Amino acid sequence: MKISISVLCYETEIAKLPGDGIGPEVVAQAVKAVDAICERFAHEVSYTFAKVGACAIDEFGSAYPESTHKVCLESDAVLFGAVGDPRYDNDPTSKVRPEQGLLAMRKQLGLYANLRPVETFPSLLHKSPLRDAIVSGADLLCVRELTGGMYFGEKGRLDGGDTAYDTNIYHRYEVERILRLAFGYARKRRGHLTVVDKANVLESSRLWRQVAQEMAPQYPDVTTDYMFVDNAAMKLVTDPRFFDVLVTENTFGDILTDEASCITGSMGLLASASIGEHTGVFEPIHGSYPQAAGKNIANPLATILSAAMMLEYAFSLMEEGSLIRKAVAASLDAGVVTEDLAAGGKAYSTSEVGDWIAEWIKKN
Repeated sequence: MKISISVLCYETEIAKLPGDGIGPEVVAQAVKAVDAICERFAHEVSYTFAKVGACAIDEFGSAYPESTHKVCLESDAVLFGAVGDPRYDNDPTSKVRPEQGLLAMRKQLGLYANLRPVETFPSLLHKSPLRDAIVSGADLLCVRELTGGMYFGEKGRLDGGDTAYDTNIYHRYEVERILRLAFGYARKRRGHLTVVDKANVLESSRLWRQVAQEMAPQYPDVTTDYMFVDNAAMKLVTDPRFFDVLVTENTFGDILTDEASCITGSMGLLASASIGEHTGVFEPIHGSYPQAAGKNIANPLATILSAAMMLEYAFSLMEEGSLIRKAVAASLDAGVVTEDLAAGGKAYSTSEVGDWIAEWIKKN
């Protein structure tokens, strides 16, 4: 099946990659929200399904098979769930792992930027481990470089396996393109960009800071500041409202964006987009949560919000994306949430939350 949305007078194709664990369940709820949007705004939809992660290894021997890559290349956006399986987590000798599928997809599609918005919902402030006074009103965008750095640099073992190394390497063009994107988003938001590095220790970070300082004069309408990653980690939990757009390299970004999830009170609320040279991928930041797979208890809100990002970033359907966000906020206010957010109240199932949000979209 393929998804085609009647926008901008041409046929749009979207690939659906649910992946492993709870991925199929939460993606199904995001599809309900997209279907409701299309009914509300007279768009037409159908879906292309493809496998990635452990389910792809089981069938193809590869976490990101060529057939899946072809589907992604031929689409205009990818709605993605999660990858991961305990069979591989508990086998350190495994040569093929589900997570390799996500890395391969990012690399082969040239998705060099990961965008993670962090915004608080008033009805969930009490769920954050941080005080309301600290997190209330926090609204930031983390821009993480996604295809360079230590995750993709040369790595290996020496001395019979007793010495290990991972190389953190960056090229100027990689730094320039991610910074250009971050400056652009800062312009569209509140005009404040924070470049996070470890320039007092790492040569790669000194390149990042040098390039940022060279580019900053091109964006006189953006206030640019620089922060060491350890200070940024502290600032995120003591004064998150300081940040507007935060940009950093791959490893630092991976850590900081997960830390930022505590601001909202739940990782189940954080959406993301990975964009770059080819088809953009829109996904929740949480993992496959295999313990909950098939139980209809997983929180689908992050995936539904990822669908909102897909409509906005891939198709410029700003009104449609905004309506999904309002529907999510309405479900939180009404207490229509899964057990992780129920706080002793009624816990709704994954599918019930999806159904409620879809109906709200159709009626509002």
